[in-house]
Amino acid sequence: MQGYLDNLDLFTLAVIFVTLIISITLHEMMHAFTSFWLGDDTAEREGRISFNPLRHVDLFTTILLPLITLILFKIPFLAAKPVPFNPDRVKFEEFGAALVGLAGPATNFLLAAAGAAFLKLFGADLGQTGLDILGIFVVINTGLFVFNMIPIPPLDGSRLLYAFAPEPIQRFMASLEQFGIFIILGLVLMVPAFGDLLSHLNSVVVDFLI
Repeated sequence: MQGYLDNLDLFTLAVIFVTLIISITLHEMMHAFTSFWLGDDTAEREGRISFNPLRHVDLFTTILLPLITLILFKIPFLAAKPVPFNPDRVKFEEFGAALVGLAGPATNFLLAAAGAAFLKLFGADLGQTGLDILGIFVVINTGLFVFNMIPIPPLDGSRLLYAFAPEPIQRFMASLEQFGIFIILGLVLMVPAFGDLLSHLNSVVVDFLI
């Protein structure tokens, strides 16, 4: 499955771009919807419960970062514009905040699972182009799931860690919030073992789904 991203021709790049737009829009919209469902209307008031991709795109983390990691690792790692929410206003306190954080990557996992199921059921009738499009869809959404579950602020996985970590670790994580994306980028670009680990996890999840 990883081979779908090895040949970065114009068609493949177009499919990747469209898949990313669809996937990150649903990812961010579900963050906003879950926050609203749990009692905080911050994201709703800023128009983030929306299918409009322009409300969710960040120039650096949504466009530049995936281009860099796609070229280097054949998998685009990215994060969209953070959805604002007030953890003090959602139900269930830290666990509610964790649900808000998990809503995005869970959406990508479900999209990947749906794509994989479609491949299993109808793959023989799709033709090579259809197989390639669905294969890219599965790989991209799996990559989004794996990357966003990294437990380093501000990525979504950190919300799950917040919910269970003792207070000293929570304070330490909060201090990393504004620098977290640069720490993650440094790990991806400068620590080959970290990039290899993410690629391996991506492959494991894709193989499981397929």
